[in-house]
Amino acid sequence: MKYQVDENGYYGSFGGAFIPEMLYPNVEELREHYLSIVREESFQTEFQNLLHDFVGRPTPLYLGKRLSERYGAKIYLKREDLCHTGAHKINNTIGQILVAQRLGKKKIIAETGAGQHGVATATVCALMGMECIVYMGEHDMARQRPNVERMRILGTKVVPALSGSKTLKDATNEAMRHWINHPTDTHYIIGSVVGPHPYPDMVARFQSVISEEIKQQLITEIGNPSPDYVIACVGGGSNAAGAFYHFLNDEHVKLVGVEAAGKGVDSGQSAATTALGKAGVLHGSKTLLMQTTDGQVVEPYSISAGLDYPGIGPLHAHLFETGRVTFLSATDDEAMEAGIELSRTEGIIPAIETAHALAVLSKIEFDKDDVVVINLSGRGDKDLDTYIKWGKY
Repeated sequence: MKYQVDENGYYGSFGGAFIPEMLYPNVEELREHYLSIVREESFQTEFQNLLHDFVGRPTPLYLGKRLSERYGAKIYLKREDLCHTGAHKINNTIGQILVAQRLGKKKIIAETGAGQHGVATATVCALMGMECIVYMGEHDMARQRPNVERMRILGTKVVPALSGSKTLKDATNEAMRHWINHPTDTHYIIGSVVGPHPYPDMVARFQSVISEEIKQQLITEIGNPSPDYVIACVGGGSNAAGAFYHFLNDEHVKLVGVEAAGKGVDSGQSAATTALGKAGVLHGSKTLLMQTTDGQVVEPYSISAGLDYPGIGPLHAHLFETGRVTFLSATDDEAMEAGIELSRTEGIIPAIETAHALAVLSKIEFDKDDVVVINLSGRGDKDLDTYIKWGKY
């Protein structure tokens, strides 16, 4: 598996664990035990039962007939928006809280941008009766107010990050500071395939249920487990990692990651990391990130609260460097237009993050027999205010 993490926590030249000394015991404990924990029969039984009975898996693989007619291919939507809490994030938070319990942790912290990971974390903490604190950028709290209130209703304390751009990067910084000060009784549920090893691998494993189901569902739909394309949006990259996971070594399947171009890749207001970034260390791993010539992180921008992250996970950096995944980008307006198009073509209002993936359908030349799977990573309820303010519908 040349695209999987090696024993040292690297994907090619990306990955590792670049962490303060005070975090070393936490991360090392997790690294030593996570694989043996997730391979336990009792863990898998509990995990799979919760995915089925609580999350509502398997999620449907839906053939968008009108969308297919419009773009001249067979376009399937993997309906992660139908998961409990409204996005794919719950797959990972259930896995991680089960790991935390087995490590004897009593408290949970998390970061969130769009709020979906925060809601998913708050949900599993309520389910398991564990104390929860979620850090969220003050700017994101304002534009994702419904998710803030969901977290509070679920019993979670939401703490605003007031530094920097007051978005996801800053929330992650605050969560890591908290973890440094509470190392023994607290588990940090990272929401994406970012951070120090073993987080990128662990999160990808929990999200890989997405591609596992796609393969099984395609056998039923078309008699073949392999599509021609899998398309997913990429911020940190957890939904894409899950959608790509079981296809990484199947070179027939074209994998497409879509980043947020914001106001335009070269506008100075963008989050298109693969176009603008270079190698460096961000939030505990070596990866690609947007930075100045002297190594300071460039503030990202996107209309989408979940995609305005200045880097990508080390797995995605490796997939970009090797050419295994083609990375494209979509501007704010392209994404918003694609979200409205899906709403009026298939009756599904997508999250604005997901709408970025939909926006590249017009940028790819498909053959009429191509089977295309788009990971519909979340629903658009949380983004109604942003849609309304955008107003072009």
